[in-house]
Amino acid sequence: MTPPAESPTALEKVIASLCSETPQGRTICPTDAAKAYAAAQGENELAWRSHLSEVRRAAVSLAVAGRLVIYRKGKMVDPNDFRGVYRLGAPSAE
Repeated sequence: MTPPAESPTALEKVIASLCSETPQGRTICPTDAAKAYAAAQGENELAWRSHLSEVRRAAVSLAVAGRLVIYRKGKMVDPNDFRGVYRLGAPSAE
């Protein structure tokens, strides 16, 4: 297991990279970020499940910093106040 101080930074890089590689106006699923992170850590194919709460925390941190946007039902949401299913996207260039 990776040390907690190291994980969020590595995870934030994975999330930001996935969002930036996605075409403008498109979003990624948090499970995609968890799977990519688990693969980057050399974990087995089901290990991504244990990273979902970390993905959420990292996504909130990135959204608060303005580095990504959290969407729910296709609309931007407040990163400090959302529930349920969500998606992640790069901020618009506007």
